[in-house]
Amino acid sequence: MRHTLPLAPQFYVTAPQPCPYLEGRMERKLFTALQGDNAERLNDALSKQGFRRSQNVLYRPSCADCAACLSARIRVADFTPSKSQKRTLRRNRALERRATSPWATEDQYDLFRRYLDSRHADGGMADMDVFEFAAMVEETPIRSRVIEYAEGDTGALTAVCLTDVLDDGLSMVYSFFEPGRPRDSLGTYIILDHIEIAREADLPYVYLGYWVPGSPKMGYKAKFSGLEVYRGGTWEPVHDPASFAADTHPLSTDPIAEQVANISLPDMRAGPYRR
Repeated sequence: MRHTLPLAPQFYVTAPQPCPYLEGRMERKLFTALQGDNAERLNDALSKQGFRRSQNVLYRPSCADCAACLSARIRVADFTPSKSQKRTLRRNRALERRATSPWATEDQYDLFRRYLDSRHADGGMADMDVFEFAAMVEETPIRSRVIEYAEGDTGALTAVCLTDVLDDGLSMVYSFFEPGRPRDSLGTYIILDHIEIAREADLPYVYLGYWVPGSPKMGYKAKFSGLEVYRGGTWEPVHDPASFAADTHPLSTDPIAEQVANISLPDMRAGPYRR
């Protein structure tokens, strides 16, 4: 008997667990598998609707009584660096960028471990071993790249970003960097350089992941001009980040069935996906 994947993606919901951003809250995610010949088409379509990729899964927050997490992206054409961001670019001008296929290396993992141990020792990824790290980098069914930043004089690996190439932009899946250089603002630099990469490739957006207004862990994302967030089924510009508050009203999230019904899916019966 021949078995084939269903044409329509199947959506599921995770069990509630403590929220890493807002104390006393529980998080829950809506997710679907990313597989088959139409993986890129599905990833492009759902990324435009606030979903993010983790290996071969697409997910979006779907908390029972909270809608604080907002998917964020930068409109490249509307971005202008601030004075501090220009200083960050100058401080890191000696770094050399190199883009590779999604393949994990020992140098990457060593940097990843230093970053986690310094910045996120109690986070959900703290116990990730080298095999799990390799899976995070390499298990991608779509067009992905590893963007490395190395010192021009020594070649020492300084920062890394796992990046997906969408039909309308770059999606920064996960980034990490040398934790012993806080003055260099390497996290900000990686975003600034991705804006430049997108501009060079004539791609209109850089997807940053989720922004939670009021969460110190997420505050850096609100410092970029041209920012917009996905809220209420549409993307809206963030002119004043201070005007956004975390929506923790118990009726702020639609029932799961309504959320799934409102997801716009691509034609999964179409032919090979070409850009």
